[in-house]
Amino acid sequence: MLPADHAQALLVGRVLTDTGPSPVIIRNGVLHDVSAVAPTVADLLERDDLTTITGPVLCGVEAFGTPEGPTLLAPIDLQCVKACGVTFALSAIERVIEERARGDADKAATIRGDLEARVGSGIRSVVPGSAEAASLKAALIDAGMWSQYLEVAIGPDAEVFTKAPVLSAIGWGGDIGIRSDSDWNNPEPEIVLVVDRNGTPRGATLGNDVNLRDFEGRSALLLGKAKDNNASTSIGPFIRIFDAGFTMDAVRSAVVDLQIDGPEGYRLSGTNKMSEISRDPTDLVRQALSEHQYPDGFALFLGTLFAPVQDRDHPGRGFTHKEGDVVRISTPKLGSLVNRVTTSKAAAPWTFGIRDLMRNLAGRGLL
Repeated sequence: MLPADHAQALLVGRVLTDTGPSPVIIRNGVLHDVSAVAPTVADLLERDDLTTITGPVLCGVEAFGTPEGPTLLAPIDLQCVKACGVTFALSAIERVIEERARGDADKAATIRGDLEARVGSGIRSVVPGSAEAASLKAALIDAGMWSQYLEVAIGPDAEVFTKAPVLSAIGWGGDIGIRSDSDWNNPEPEIVLVVDRNGTPRGATLGNDVNLRDFEGRSALLLGKAKDNNASTSIGPFIRIFDAGFTMDAVRSAVVDLQIDGPEGYRLSGTNKMSEISRDPTDLVRQALSEHQYPDGFALFLGTLFAPVQDRDHPGRGFTHKEGDVVRISTPKLGSLVNRVTTSKAAAPWTFGIRDLMRNLAGRGLL
């Protein structure tokens, strides 16, 4: 669960205590409840004393993942959850495939081969928004190959959208939800930046930005329905705070691994190499902030290289989730995020909102 070098890491998260959700800090292998001095993670990330702040000890890290260990929540609370799409060349090609196949997985393989042959190398070689990108766009339009997804892949403006409501994300070990009426979907293993109210990235964590390929493939206007459903966002296990030993360069060079274990014995593995991202993480933060403010901060999914095409049940239909799949997203500097797949209808209903949190904190004397 924890980073390989967790003894040198400063980690921030949230756990469910007997009295309610509490921000925590992990330092030197010990979990401290810091709710008395920072009742929310949004408050905690505004402080400049994270290396010394302390509170009651809840447990040691050896208790994580055991029946006696703490219940982990998503490590954000009041932050808005934003996401960037089509930030890798491969993901751009796969989105064009979804669009041209109109969400029909049977058509995907033929379209994929044609697009890779005609477009793949061009997308990989240009800087988004550059003169070379504009020339490639013109050539693709002339060839009848242009797409709204290629616009955000190589054009000047990144795709930035709101992924989930405040407090709706699930954490490590929770069930992640797929719409019950989707039959072509996949996980999206990503790094998530956590940014404070001043627009400063304070740390990073892992996330699963579930993708419904059939819904978004039928129409890009179905993005909201495809992305924002009950339990469709997982984040965690902890935010690793940026410091001398963990910088933005660690995010830029991270290799994020994905493993899916199905209930029938199926296994799929994949890798998301952040070095292949088309837009720098700091540019994505800048674009998210260009004409908006986030007084409680925000979490920003950076996008994924991973787009599974390995057949699961039928030749040519590629991958789609089944209920009971266990999804593990991991990278050495951030640890691992593990969730089991269910449907959004079958997942535990989201019932603890902002008013509930405020009432809880007030009742505990923390406000």
